Amino acid sequence: MSRRHSLRLRVAFAFATLGATLSLLLTLGIWVAAHDVSQRLLDQTLDAELEDYMARRARNPNSRPPATASLHGYLGQAGSGAGLPPALAGLPPGRHEIMLEQIPYRVAIADRGGERHVILFSAEHQRQREKRFLGYLIAGAALMTLLAAVGGRWLAGRVIAPVTELARAVGQAEPEHPPRLAAAAAIPGDEIDELARAFDRYLTRLAAFVERERAFAADASHELRTPLAVIRGAAEVLADDPALGAAQHERVARIERAAAEMLELIDALLLLAREEDSPVEAPCDAVRITADCVERYRPLATARDTSITIDAPAPVLLPVAPALFAIVVSNLVHNAVAHTRAGHVGISLDGAALVVRDSGSGIRAEAIGRVFERNYRGPDSAGAGIGLSLVKRICDRLGWRIDLRSRHDEGTVATLDFRS
Repeated sequence: MSRRHSLRLRVAFAFATLGATLSLLLTLGIWVAAHDVSQRLLDQTLDAELEDYMARRARNPNSRPPATASLHGYLGQAGSGAGLPPALAGLPPGRHEIMLEQIPYRVAIADRGGERHVILFSAEHQRQREKRFLGYLIAGAALMTLLAAVGGRWLAGRVIAPVTELARAVGQAEPEHPPRLAAAAAIPGDEIDELARAFDRYLTRLAAFVERERAFAADASHELRTPLAVIRGAAEVLADDPALGAAQHERVARIERAAAEMLELIDALLLLAREEDSPVEAPCDAVRITADCVERYRPLATARDTSITIDAPAPVLLPVAPALFAIVVSNLVHNAVAHTRAGHVGISLDGAALVVRDSGSGIRAEAIGRVFERNYRGPDSAGAGIGLSLVKRICDRLGWRIDLRSRHDEGTVATLDFRS
C-alpha cells in the first residue's frame, strides 16, 4: 500500500491543482481572445488601407500604393495578377497569411476597375507582442498557482486545527481519564463539534467497558486464587498421609501440579490483560521452566510411546515473567506430544531461541497459516484452538518471533526467537 500524505498537504495540493487549472483555463481564454482581437484589428487596418488606396486611385490614377516600414501596397492586373510579385500573383481576392523572406505578412486583396489592389501588413511586431503577452500570462498563472498552494496550506492548517487538537487530546489522555473532546472543538455546533460529541459518547462507553473488564479480572483473580489455594493446601496434606499408596500419591501430585499450573495461568492472563508491561523483578530461569514443563507432559508422552529430550547446555535467563514463558513452553511441548505417537520430541534451548521438534503428524499446508488464529482448529486437532493463539499474543507482547515449519506426516519444528 502506498503511503498517504498528511491531510494538510493533500488539501494544499488540491488548492494548488485548482488554482493551476483555473489559471491555465483563464490564460488560454485570455490569449485566444487577445489573438482574435489582434487579428480583427489587423484586418480592419488592412481593409481601411485598401479602401483608402482604391479611393485615392479612383480620384488620381497616378496615385502610388502605400509603402511604409510595416505596410506595402502593390497594383496588378485583375484576373491574371500580372505586375505582382510571384508570391502574390496566384492569390485570389480576400485575406491571406504568407511568409516573405522569413517575415509573416497579413495580405488583403481586392479587384476594382480591372485592377488588382494588394496591401501587405507585416505581422512580425504583432507576433512579438503576442509572445510577450503570452509570457506575462504564463508568469501570472504560475504566480496564481503558487499563491493558491500557499493559501491552501494556510487555509488547510486553519481547517484541520480542530482535528489536530482532538488528536492531541486523545493522544495525551490517560486510559483511566478519557478526555472531553467536545470542549476542544473550535466552534460549538459545527461538524467538528459533532465529531467530538460522537467521540465523547464512544469514549464514555469504552471507559465503562474497560472498567467492567478490569473489575472482572480483579474479581476473577481473587475468587479463583482462594479455591486454588485450598486445593493446593489439601493436596499437600494428602501427600503427607502415610496411608496413601504409590498410585494415590501420584494422583495427589497431579492435583497439586494442576493447581500450580492454574495459578500460573491466572498470573499470565492478568499480565496480558494489562495495558503496559510491569517491570520484571528478576529474570526467569528458562531451563528450569522448560524442564518443569517437560516433566508435566512426560506421563502423556509415555502413554503415547513417545520420548522427550532436552538440550540446554548452558543456563538461560530471560527478562520476562516466568508465568508468560511457562505458558509458551507448555503449549509448544503439549502440541508436540499430542500430535506424536511412537516418536520423539526434541527440545533445544539457548540464549537466542527455543526449538521444539517432533516426529508427529505435522500440519497440513492449508492450515499452517491459520494455526495462530484464535479458535482455529485443524482437522487433526482435538484442542480448543486457543493455545497457539495465546502463544502468539505473548510473543507479540514480548517482541519475540514464533515460526512453524511443518510437512504433513513428517513432523513440525517450532522456533521461538528471543531476539526482537
